[in-house]
Amino acid sequence: MLIDVSPYAFKIGPIAVHWYGIFMAISFLVGSYYLYTMGRKLRLDEDFLLNLAMIVIISGVIGARLMFVLTNYPEWFLKDPVQVLKIWEGGLSWHGALLGGFLAGWPYCRRHGVNPNMIADWTVLGLSFGYIIVRIGNIFNQEVLGRMTEFSFGRWPAQLIGSFIGLILLIRFLYLQTKKLPPGYQFWSFIWYHQILRALIEETVRDNPLFLIHYVNDHWGIGFLTLTQLITPFVVAFAYYMYKSTGGYGYGGYRRNWY
Repeated sequence: MLIDVSPYAFKIGPIAVHWYGIFMAISFLVGSYYLYTMGRKLRLDEDFLLNLAMIVIISGVIGARLMFVLTNYPEWFLKDPVQVLKIWEGGLSWHGALLGGFLAGWPYCRRHGVNPNMIADWTVLGLSFGYIIVRIGNIFNQEVLGRMTEFSFGRWPAQLIGSFIGLILLIRFLYLQTKKLPPGYQFWSFIWYHQILRALIEETVRDNPLFLIHYVNDHWGIGFLTLTQLITPFVVAFAYYMYKSTGGYGYGGYRRNWY
């Protein structure tokens, strides 16, 4: 436990509103508003933008929950299916959210003749901001805990480390918005950098189950390999492939890489 706080923002009779849910809703609103604003600047159809935001959010939440349950509590599908629906208690997979949103949003854009890479770039602000505040929501739910160390601070503040990664990526996004970049560069490079930073830093100090290689240093409070660390090479390779498929051109039309 990092700090002793209540997971509830307030209660109205039997209805309890979780901080986690509030932060999640705020991230949806911020991301959707930015996407809508950018789309209207280019005179994209308002109904298309609103429908797209709703489709991506719903699909992302479904994907996030299903992936979390599948990789952590697959027995819930048969023994306690109601528990699968309790997303307000936390338990969402970042990768599941991305996959769900991608599988729904990408073809929707193509069907309406809109470049999905351009739309994907506009989601980076919401993804970065969401990662910052949802990790704070994890503190209230007492989840995404760091490993114990032998240092004076005890447990690694894995949630705050995750929030810091989100902040770095948000600042990077805002800076790159001042540059001329090809459609898709912002999104796919965000996925690339986020996955590497999370695997190398956040997951290393996070108290997650280990697979294949079970290495734990109790003094430093680090461990390898978590499931996220195992799939990182595949996610990074896919993001790089998708970026290259956009043409891989950067400022002023010159080919560039991410380094």
